[in-house]
Amino acid sequence: MPRPDLLRSHVSAFLRSKVAGPDAAERAWRIWGAEGERRFSAEDPIWRVNQDGAMYPGGVCALFLQSLHPGPMAAVAQHDNYQSDPWGRLQRISHHIAVTTYAPLPEVEAQLALVRAVHRSVAGTDDFGNAYRADDPDLLRWVHVAETWSFLTAYRRWGGGTLTPVEADLYVAQSAQAGEGLGATGLPHTVAELDAQLEAFRPELACTRDALEVVDFLTHRAPLPLVARPGYRMVIAGGKALLPAWAREMLQLPTGTATVRRQAGLGAVATKVVDWALVGPDGEHDRPMQPPA
Repeated sequence: MPRPDLLRSHVSAFLRSKVAGPDAAERAWRIWGAEGERRFSAEDPIWRVNQDGAMYPGGVCALFLQSLHPGPMAAVAQHDNYQSDPWGRLQRISHHIAVTTYAPLPEVEAQLALVRAVHRSVAGTDDFGNAYRADDPDLLRWVHVAETWSFLTAYRRWGGGTLTPVEADLYVAQSAQAGEGLGATGLPHTVAELDAQLEAFRPELACTRDALEVVDFLTHRAPLPLVARPGYRMVIAGGKALLPAWAREMLQLPTGTATVRRQAGLGAVATKVVDWALVGPDGEHDRPMQPPA
């Protein structure tokens, strides 16, 4: 039976390889190790929330929720390679969140400029014949609202700390800075505004074939070694449990109380496992102290 520290090391390395990619050490140094002024500090809610293990099921919830808007869903289906390179897409998303939360300001601005440039080249027509552009401020607002709501909900349910109402509002306001940097407008800055905007988007949402394909692929067909599949399924279950009841119904997911309670239990376990793997014995996340060789 492997020693706990060795097992933790193996699980940590596996998670980092999937979430950060083969150049994880270099990326980590540029985000956390490099000197320079940053937007946020360790005292800020966004700093705590965005490094918590609850981000894993929260991220799944965000992806499922975002898939319900025909415009962004069509953009992913028509312009993204998430099925042929799902981990590459995950790494791009996680890198963007890490940079815009923790990196020195020049890195933040460079990352935002890069994503804005990509968005300018993404356009098309959704399943209902409506034209979309990835840089449309309203579509960017939906993506941001779904993501922020999911992360905040996951942290409040399973996160390693608590947020006061004031801190929760501040988290929403701090999260808006990255969305505004991409060109989104009218973003929420309080929890009440976040909840209201999520509800206001409902008439624009629809469950398309592409949305169901996202759920099916992530649930059943993500490429993983056998040993990693139980943990992965717990993360997916947690993401489903976080969804609003109306979103689970739209995505044709089970809505029974017993099923959702079981999924929530798995999500709680998954969060604890992720935190155990990524946080050192002293309770601090491993951070690079010098540039990689």
